[in-house]
Amino acid sequence: MSIIVEFFTAPDDASAAPALRAGPRRAFESLSFGNFDPEEAVAEWECLLAGGSFEELVEAGEPRLVAGRDDGGCVVFAIPPRLSAVLAEAERSELEDAAVAWSLQRAEDGEVVDAEIAQVILSDLTAPVSSARRQGRNVYCRVA
Repeated sequence: MSIIVEFFTAPDDASAAPALRAGPRRAFESLSFGNFDPEEAVAEWECLLAGGSFEELVEAGEPRLVAGRDDGGCVVFAIPPRLSAVLAEAERSELEDAAVAWSLQRAEDGEVVDAEIAQVILSDLTAPVSSARRQGRNVYCRVA
């Protein structure tokens, strides 16, 4: 698997959508990671940090697609507001627990996500998520 995952903040969907082609780096501050399925991860993180079920999130249309076609190509999707809220308020220990649980979930499905890397991803996301919430912006993810 070779996936580029870029999380970024933007004022709204219309501002975030052009990142589909050019990426967010020119217009927005971003965090880049790779080699995991971010749409699935976002739903799993929300379940781990805020409760609820993966199926309920999928049925509710989360995470919400902003640009592209969800057919394996490049997409931009919005991070669910509930996940943004819990990430902004999460304690370090909560992030560590969620990272370990996510790593174990991925291992059950045959995907290797190191627990330390999982913790870095979740921890690194807290700063832009918190900043976006203070500024009335949203957090998005571009997958290429």
